[in-house]
Amino acid sequence: MENYLKETPSIDYVNPLIQDKVWELMSQSEDNLDYIKRSYIFVRDEVPHSWDIKTDVVSKTASEVLENKTGICWTKSCLLAALLRANRIPSGISYQLLTRADDESEGYMIHALNTVYLKGFNKWVRLDARGNKENINAYFSLDGEHLAYTIRSELGEIDYHDNHADLDDRLVNILMQSESIQEITTDFEF
Repeated sequence: MENYLKETPSIDYVNPLIQDKVWELMSQSEDNLDYIKRSYIFVRDEVPHSWDIKTDVVSKTASEVLENKTGICWTKSCLLAALLRANRIPSGISYQLLTRADDESEGYMIHALNTVYLKGFNKWVRLDARGNKENINAYFSLDGEHLAYTIRSELGEIDYHDNHADLDDRLVNILMQSESIQEITTDFEF
């Protein structure tokens, strides 16, 4: 469990920007569960997905997502993990392999979402803070997953149902080498 509480270069929760947001969210929260919900809703609704707002900005860490006020799912998941870990709530990252289009014609992409350990319920849940838009309605629930994407296995999509303590090194390297969102692509499976 300790690995899911550590600070990493991608999940840099000691950063003053993260700490300020943690304090703000904590001061509004009734308890840990409320804090988790507020953190999730903040990342999902207040930090737009870079593709949705058509920006070229590449946020590479949790603190950069907060500073730039945008990120892709990989780094939005780092921000949510940072907000939770800063409050000693274990959090990780899970992945899905999705088609880029409504068929296989444009290839595949890696989608990241969060895992969160709910101590009072003695279980891990997955939350998807990608950001809602037309045809995407992810939300917090204790009664089952309500993620951004439904897997279409007939198109080769995969939900790995995994739980990693940090952003995958291959994704970190892609982010570090990218000057623009347009350069970000994945051509591998987990």
